[in-house]
Amino acid sequence: QVQLVESGGSEVQPGASLRLSCAASGFTLDHYAIGWFRRVPGKEREGMACMNSGDGHNYYADSVKGRFTISVDSAKRTIHLQMNSLKPEDSGIYYCGADRWARVRDCPHPVMFNSWGQGTQVTVSS
Repeated sequence: QVQLVESGGSEVQPGASLRLSCAASGFTLDHYAIGWFRRVPGKEREGMACMNSGDGHNYYADSVKGRFTISVDSAKRTIHLQMNSLKPEDSGIYYCGADRWARVRDCPHPVMFNSWGQGTQVTVSS
C-alpha cells in the first residue's frame, strides 16, 4: 500500500528558502512517477515539479523553474522539494503524489496521479 507523508511546510518571508520532505513507503520508487503539487483556495491542484528517479526525467512548472528542485534520497525513501527565492504566490498546500503508470510529462495533469499525501502548508508572507 502506497503511503506518502509530507513535512516541512512553514510560514516564511519572501526570498526565504524551504525544503519539503515526503516519506514514501509501500512501493518501489524507481518504478513510479513522483511529484509535488500545490493547491490554493478556489483552484485545482497544480503540478509544480515531478520526476522519475529510474530514468532521471523531470518536469518543472514555468513559475518555479530555476527556484525549485525535486530530488530523491533513495536510501531514506524520501522525496524532497527544495524551494528557494520564495514568493507570496508560492503559498498553498503542497502535496506529494505518486503513480505507477503516470509519466513525468503528466505532471501538469494531477488527475493522472492516484496516490497522495495529506499535504503541508506553505505560506510566504511579509
